[in-house]
Formats: sequence, C-alpha cells, structure tokens
Amino acid sequence: MTKIFITTTFIFAALAATAQSDTLQGKTEEVVVTANKYSQKQSTTGKVITVINKDQIEKSHGKSVSQLLNEQAGITINGALNNAGSVQTLYVRGAASGRTLILLDGIPVNDPSMINNEFDLNLFSLENVDRIEICKGAQSTLYGSDAIAGVINIITVSQDVKKPFNVKTVLSAGNLGTFKGNVQVYGKANKLTYSARYSKLITNGFSAGYDSTGNKGYDRDDYNGNVVNAQVMWQAAPQLSFKSFAMYSQYKAGIDAGVFADERDYNIDNKNFTTGAGFTYKNDAVTLTGNFQYSDITRKYFNDSVFRTNTIFEDNVYFGISKFAELYAAIKLGGGFTILQGADFRHNSFNQHYFSISSFGPYSSAFKDTSLSQSGLFTSLNYSGLHNKLNVELGGRLNTHSRYGSNYTYTFNPSYAINDRVRFFGSIASGFKAPTLYQLSINSKLLPEKSVNYEAGVQYSHKYFDTRIVYFNRKIDNGIDYNYITFKYFNYVKQLVDGIEVEATVKPVEQLSINANYTLLSPEETTQNRITNKDTVTYNYLLRRPKHNLNINIGWQTTSALFFSVTGKYVSNRYDVGGYAKSDVLLNDYFILGTHGDYTLNTHIKFFADAQNITNKKFFDVRGYNSIPFLINAGVVLNL
Repeated sequence: MTKIFITTTFIFAALAATAQSDTLQGKTEEVVVTANKYSQKQSTTGKVITVINKDQIEKSHGKSVSQLLNEQAGITINGALNNAGSVQTLYVRGAASGRTLILLDGIPVNDPSMINNEFDLNLFSLENVDRIEICKGAQSTLYGSDAIAGVINIITVSQDVKKPFNVKTVLSAGNLGTFKGNVQVYGKANKLTYSARYSKLITNGFSAGYDSTGNKGYDRDDYNGNVVNAQVMWQAAPQLSFKSFAMYSQYKAGIDAGVFADERDYNIDNKNFTTGAGFTYKNDAVTLTGNFQYSDITRKYFNDSVFRTNTIFEDNVYFGISKFAELYAAIKLGGGFTILQGADFRHNSFNQHYFSISSFGPYSSAFKDTSLSQSGLFTSLNYSGLHNKLNVELGGRLNTHSRYGSNYTYTFNPSYAINDRVRFFGSIASGFKAPTLYQLSINSKLLPEKSVNYEAGVQYSHKYFDTRIVYFNRKIDNGIDYNYITFKYFNYVKQLVDGIEVEATVKPVEQLSINANYTLLSPEETTQNRITNKDTVTYNYLLRRPKHNLNINIGWQTTSALFFSVTGKYVSNRYDVGGYAKSDVLLNDYFILGTHGDYTLNTHIKFFADAQNITNKKFFDVRGYNSIPFLINAGVVLNL
C-alpha cells in the first residue's frame, strides 16, 4: 500500500509539472445525475465520475458499447474484443462480474437467469445511446445490491431537443460482411418530447474458438441483431412531467463448443423486452421522482448438430423476469444542505428447461420458477458550502432481503476545492451483494458478499490540461466464486485490491486533444486452490484482469470539417483458467492500434471511417478464443 501511495504522489507531481498556470475561463462543466440521483455539477460531488458524452459517441461509430467502455479507466470487459455475440464480462477496478450495476436511463437492469445477475451488454446498440455516466466505487447506499464496484448509467434520452420533427440515420459497412444501420425519429412539440430508434447489426464474423493447430478449418460464427427503443415525455405542468419508455433487443449469434473447440451449428438467441413509466415533480425546494420498470429476457442455446461432436442435440432455454420500483425525493433544506430520501423494491425470478442427446444418451432437466426480492430504504445528506469549495455526502441504506434478512450499507464522501484548479476528494463506502438465483440453485448455503471501499484522489483542472488521480482500496469478505473441481459455487475467504487510476487530457493547441488513462491493480485473493481443492491459497493476481492497463486517444480537428484520431490500448500479462485441475495459464501482453476519421460535408451529411487493430495483431483476452483481427467500418450520418 505504501508503494502505491508513493507512486501516486510521483505521477501527480510529473503531470502537474507539465501544466501551465492559466484560468478555466470558457470551460464547460458536465452536469451529472448518477452520483446522487439528481442533477448536479460534476465538481459538487466527491465521487469518481466519468462522462462519455454525445460528441465522444459520435466519434466512435464502428464500435460497440462494450468496446467504448473497455477504453475507460478502471474498466476491463472480456468479450469486447472477441467475436460479436461473445459473453461480455465486465470487471471494474478488478471486481468480479456482476459487481457493477448497469442502469438504463437511471433505472437498474439485470438478468436474473445469468450466473452473476449481470445484464448482457450485447443487447445495447451504441447508436441508441446519447451519453454514458460511470460512477466508480461502492454505490450500494443509493443503488443497492450489485453496486460493489460502481454503476454504469447508459442514457438513451436525447438532450436539448427543440424542433418538432428530426430524423437521423447512420449507415455503414465493413469487412467480414458487416453492415450497421440506425434510424432515429425525435422531436419536441409543445408539451410532448419523443424519440424512437431502430438499430441493425449483421456480420459474418470469425470463428469464436481458436484453432491452435491452424489446419482444422473452423467456420465463421455470424451475428444478426436488432434493437428498438422509444421514449415519450409529457410536460403536464411546469413542475410535473411524466415519461414512458420501452426497449426490445434481440440477437442471434453463432458460438463454439468451448476452449479451442469448433461447433458449426450451435447458436444463441437472446431476446430482451424492457418497459416502464415514471414521473418527476420539481419546484424550487423539492424534486420528487417515481419509476417502475418491467423486464423479461429469454436466452436460448440451440445445437442441432449435423456437425457431430460429443453433443448430438441440445436445447437449453433460460427465462427471467425482473421488476423494479422506486420513489425518492431530493429536498433542499437551506444553508447548503440537501437531503435525499427514498425507497426501492426489486423482484427477480427465472426458470430453465434443458434437453440434450449425446454419445451418453438423452438427458433432460428443468429448473422451476424461483424468485428473490429485495427492498431498501435509503437516505443521503449532502452539504455544499464555502462557495461550493466543500462538499460532503453522508448516507445509509437498510436492505431487507427475502432470504438473508436485513443488512446496512453506508457512504461518507467529502471533497474540497483549494481553488479553481485543484480539488481533493475521498470516500469510505460499504457494499452488499446477495447470491443470485442461479448460484443458489447450485449451492443454497451461500452467504452474501460484504465489502468496504476506500478512495482518495486529487483533480487538477486547467484550460489546456486536466488530470485526475485516484487511489482505491476494496476488501470483500465472503466473496462468491466458482470451484472448477466440484463444479459448485462457494464463499471464498477474502479479496483485497489496491489500485491507482490516472486520467489526463492535454490540449496543447485548440485543434489537438490527447486523452490517456492508466489503471494499476495490486490484488490479493485468498480462495480455494484451483488445482487441488484441498487447501487455501492466496493469489496475487485476478483471472483475466491485467495489472497494467493503458489507453490513449489523440484527436486532431485538422479543419472545421475534418477530424482524425488514433487510439492505442496496452494490456499487460494476466492469467486465465488452465482447465480442470490444472495451473492457471499466462496470457501474453498486447498493444493494439485503431483510428477514426470523419468529414462533415454540411449540417446534414457527415462521412466517417473507423478501423480497429490496424496492425492485425494476434492477441487473446480469453484463453482458447479468438480476438478481433483488422476491422474497418465506413459510412455516412444523415441529419434531416
């Protein structure tokens, strides 16, 4: 821990030394909603917030939501750089999958049929996203279970719509038989604001499984996906608004038989439907918000094997339903104090039906409907004083779980701005994650995970230079893991992760911008020996999560119409599971390059091209599965 503090000090000193001493005049500050569930300037919260704004998304045509998130500090997504339709495993600050809560327009989404209750990021289209807010660190006080490492708020509602009717279309094509299309109709007429979008992605892809011999002729695994979403908001009165929303996502993707194994007629067909409604009442003193959301998801694995392996036929169907309701109020008390009070309720259920025929004969099983529910009462007192230099949040939550009873989480989060350029912040927050329905179906004696998260950081803001450095420490007790020997889930002893995130933006001239982030993880995980299962071992690494992760983006607005950027990503060595009762396997480090360019012809037409892995580097994020080769995508954006 001492070494990490020393490293943090030296990095900040080096970055600060490169900065000039100018003012912040003309700089626009982001307004965020994820930090405390109400709109506030980013500088008035001590939480670590990263905003991917509309302009960044516009300059990322050709990428997926997972690929864009994979470029952010502290985030690793296994599957983002694999074949389309691959499992997207989200790790934030080294925390395992399912420890980061996904929000859709501020409301939690999850899949109760998934192992860790995570939501499949393949079901989002980047073309349907307006902005993304990432809030790292334990957020269980405001957002409940699954927010141990943070929350990611994917916002689809368009901002600052003024005209009654607008049409936006994005069309592109690329190698591997790839086609992407998106059309959006949106507008604002009197009291009504509306938006409707449709996205399509088709690609022939490449083999998901890696042919280590190079001569087995593995086939391509294709992908065909559709996303439709719509929102309507009615401003019933100056202080009262209502909204309704719906999203339908579906994709079918070819998958393979496993590590280093091909399968030519094995597909996954995923469908998700999410809908809901809400209201907001707002005056000078009170903001009252209520939301309800319903979501169901069907995952079907189907193998009708003309191409015979061990499996001759397989039909495996999962179906899950989640319901969420919340009501909360932000009340200005005066004297710089704002109190947030609220309650929420979530209910998850799922079932599974399985039938297969193999060389061992037919086999069938059925997991009947089962469910869990959680309710929570939360409160958060926020103070802003000394001309907004001092900001403090103190909060707590009481959770009531249908199986595990009551538990508490807390948050203490102060920040202080010395001047317009330097701000210090920190936090102490606890987290809670209940075992999922799937995990409990394997081991009904699992205990909930409990964690404590510490943060300390400094931010330096300048007209030409910005940097933020964060030290974080997270300890998890009763962590839930999978035993590859007994094929059961169990509670490991503990996980301890120290880390550093460094983010910097440099603008030496108005037309040139350099963005970089670096993440260091220093973990210790005391868990069962993955080889023998007879003793407890402390590993100084986390599976599939690198110790060092570096991202850099250099953007150049060469003229008012022409933009060009180059991106680089470095991932250090990391380990993956070696197989049944075998040592973990080291995956080599890699560095890949990408580039993007766009040309704005006029206010209605823009052309773009995006290329990934331009050197066609062979690398692996998951043992036994291929990562992306050279990919290029080019197209046009039409605004009417």
